[in-house]
Amino acid sequence: MTEQISPALARRMALAAQGFGRPRPPTAGSRQFRDTARRLGVIQIDSVNVVSRTHYLPAFSRLGDYPRALLEAEAWGKRPSLFEYWGHEASLMPLEIQPLMRWRMERARDGHGIWTGLNRFGRERRDYIDGVLTEIERRGPVTGADFAAGPRGKPGWWEWSDGKRALEWLFWAGLITTRTRRGFERVYDLTERVIPSAIRDLPTPTEADAQRALVRIAAAAMGVATTADLRDYFRLPLQDARDRVAELVEEGDLAPVVVPGWKGAAWIAPDARRPRRIQGAALLSPFDNLIWFRDRSERLFDVRIRLEIYTPAHKRAHGYYVLPFLEDEAVTARVDLKADRQAGALLVQAAWREPLATPETAARLATELVGMAGWLGLGRVAVKPRGDLAPDLSDALPG
Repeated sequence: MTEQISPALARRMALAAQGFGRPRPPTAGSRQFRDTARRLGVIQIDSVNVVSRTHYLPAFSRLGDYPRALLEAEAWGKRPSLFEYWGHEASLMPLEIQPLMRWRMERARDGHGIWTGLNRFGRERRDYIDGVLTEIERRGPVTGADFAAGPRGKPGWWEWSDGKRALEWLFWAGLITTRTRRGFERVYDLTERVIPSAIRDLPTPTEADAQRALVRIAAAAMGVATTADLRDYFRLPLQDARDRVAELVEEGDLAPVVVPGWKGAAWIAPDARRPRRIQGAALLSPFDNLIWFRDRSERLFDVRIRLEIYTPAHKRAHGYYVLPFLEDEAVTARVDLKADRQAGALLVQAAWREPLATPETAARLATELVGMAGWLGLGRVAVKPRGDLAPDLSDALPG
């Protein structure tokens, strides 16, 4: 019979798989950062810098006050351990995953990628794209500004020039990649001049083998997951994900379980950890791996988490850039944060309780906010009087 596990155990398994419930290291260095990146498998990149760009935040949530320059060195330094590509949206991933993404690059080159408009551009302007590639080969690293000339696109293309579209097509096809970033702007170069030869020389797996490996990584990173969860982690095509899960079940790499309240079957890796309790506190980026799939976050935590950046201000329930607060095994609060760098303050623009808030929530949240402020180089935390947790949180902060 299929094993049944409780929603509480499923939640603990998910938290443990994501690296929560472990003591934070006294000092987080390269080894701890790389271990975290490998555990997650993929770190989403996003440009919003209201608090911190999101790719810096998952390591902070798990490791605490790590040097932000560590991520930059591991992603864009002289000996990087990460590379950029479309994993879960635009992402940083461990270099060893690069061969597992080659099927996606090959599909893009064949005109069967994710973005219909970019596929069409690749078919219709291939001579132009090849010219851009030749120019990069001759010139060396380039940015979008180097190819800014050309007719502008319609809204929805972010008004890209043809040069920018060509760079994105080449990036998607795996022919160029990110050498470094200036601010947030990508600096592109030929993939062969960025990805180490030890990785480039690895054999290219078949599509099915690569996708099975990606599902295994996703399963290990999630603890317990539905097929939809596993598919979403690396944004696999629907039918491919279903086929790969079925194959892994047949091979014994995934085992079915039933979680009351979850629709359909769920899956676990045979060696998935089953902790009896999870302790710790963390502020979560709205793009954190633990909560980025909103349906899954509702199943795990019984809270409705929505990104409200694009919601008109008067319709926002919690704020503009809202970070859920994880307290042991529950999401107990949410805070709308802004880093006021000119004033040297981390602003809590609103603070809200969740139903599972505890008498300790305000104090534990205050500790995390003070830690985040220090990590961001800000001298203090300032709480505005909005939200039902704001008074207690203000009282809990150091005077």
